[in-house]
Amino acid sequence: MSVVLITGAGSGIGRLTARRLADDGHTVYASMRDVEGRNSDRAAEVAAYAAEHRVQLRTVELDVLSQESADAAVSHIVGETGHLDVVVHNAAHLYYGITEAFSPEQFLQSYDTNVVGALRVNRAALPVLRRQGQGLLLWVGSGTSRVVPPFLSPYTAAKAAMDSLADSVSLEVAPFGIETSIVMPGPFTVGTEHFPNAAGPAEPEVSDRYDLIAAHIARNQAATEGLFPPGVAQDVNQVATEIARIVALPHSQRPYRSSVDFSDFGDLPVTAVATAQRERLMHRMGFTDLLRPTILKEES
Repeated sequence: MSVVLITGAGSGIGRLTARRLADDGHTVYASMRDVEGRNSDRAAEVAAYAAEHRVQLRTVELDVLSQESADAAVSHIVGETGHLDVVVHNAAHLYYGITEAFSPEQFLQSYDTNVVGALRVNRAALPVLRRQGQGLLLWVGSGTSRVVPPFLSPYTAAKAAMDSLADSVSLEVAPFGIETSIVMPGPFTVGTEHFPNAAGPAEPEVSDRYDLIAAHIARNQAATEGLFPPGVAQDVNQVATEIARIVALPHSQRPYRSSVDFSDFGDLPVTAVATAQRERLMHRMGFTDLLRPTILKEES
């Protein structure tokens, strides 16, 4: 069984994944900000679930906007367990609205949470994983990094950047026995707090000038829900199930990319071409050994 750190585990996919992995027997650290303050209720919920189900599900303070916080969280985990096996990069925040109406500061905030936050956590965790000679970086990406829907640009641009970051990092850490898996959920309009908690533009008066597409904005959620075939449920639990499946696989046998989508979003063909071209480039450069993790440590 593995020791797992999940960022942004107070709600949504992170919360579901934490419970599922703990139920499977892993020691799971559900990270969130301000566990003794505004998230104290969620921390108490984690403790109650662990006690009721007799699983190793724990809360750890981690603000992805702070390197000091990320360092402290990883140090705490290693101090308690002696190791860290899996990092699930899940922390994210949604922005919804007209691009021009968002301030540059909001775009920077989106990148800070969705991209630089993962970098901070990696900077804390990778020294541990390299020393162990084995580990898994599991990134919760998005189909929107391949096929871009309207009115989400601060989020989709950041998720595309995170996807590129994951691609780059995977090549650098593979020789140290560290695997990469990128799980790409399709759209979910229910089952997470993404849309209810989405941030709007700082300058709504600018949005008012886009009267020519006001009708499109008004029916965007209905249009998104219309992507799902009749009778198909948006089961966000399946994202947690897929993450749990990947974590349970033997080292070096985990998929590099995986999709959980009920809407036929359209990212799979794009990903197939991008993956083939990535491997072609590495072959031409003579770096094919970086595409797969080196086995430095046998499974116990």
